[in-house]
Amino acid sequence: MTAAKLRRDIAATIAKLAARGLYFGTAGNISARTATGFLITPTGIPSEDIRPADMVAVDMRGRHKGKLLPSSEWHFHRAIYRDRADVKAIVHTHSTFATVMSCLRRDIPGFHYMVAKAGGPAIRCARYATFGTEALARNAVAALGRRRACLLANHGLIAAGPTLAAARRLAEEVEALCEQYWAALAIGRPVLLPSAEMTRVVVKFRSYGRQPKTD
Repeated sequence: MTAAKLRRDIAATIAKLAARGLYFGTAGNISARTATGFLITPTGIPSEDIRPADMVAVDMRGRHKGKLLPSSEWHFHRAIYRDRADVKAIVHTHSTFATVMSCLRRDIPGFHYMVAKAGGPAIRCARYATFGTEALARNAVAALGRRRACLLANHGLIAAGPTLAAARRLAEEVEALCEQYWAALAIGRPVLLPSAEMTRVVVKFRSYGRQPKTD
């Protein structure tokens, strides 16, 4: 995929998340892997004003090209790409319910089988660190592990995937799960699925949604 197409796709991802109320103002950032590093949203520009040409190219040494500066969170994007060859795109939002749960510093446990879509029996909450730091990058990598999503304490969520579309959809699904968990906690104590069942569902999701090939 060309850099120009990636730039357009990042802008389109912002628009889709904003339309769902999950991405607003300057809260959040999105990136996509390139051959030499990644393209990422610029810092300090409101989401509604970001154009495809504004995406900033950053290499794996943290050097950037162009007049605009990259998102202040470029550190954890680079750290995740370094740690996970399977990750090609990262979506970070401050969506409401994921942020609420991150402020409680709660993991999202297996209260619903869809939690397993993030790659494990729970969605972990990373330890707190100041935004835009290497400490936050280390904490994000540790919380993700081999999974595809995590919360950042007192901050928001990270969703990673093989494509921008996959990372965006996962961010939307994690936000929905956080809202559902919040609602369940408001009524009482959610019944958690057994660990053996969550393990089965994690395995099932590895082949979930694959359609047979057609001629």
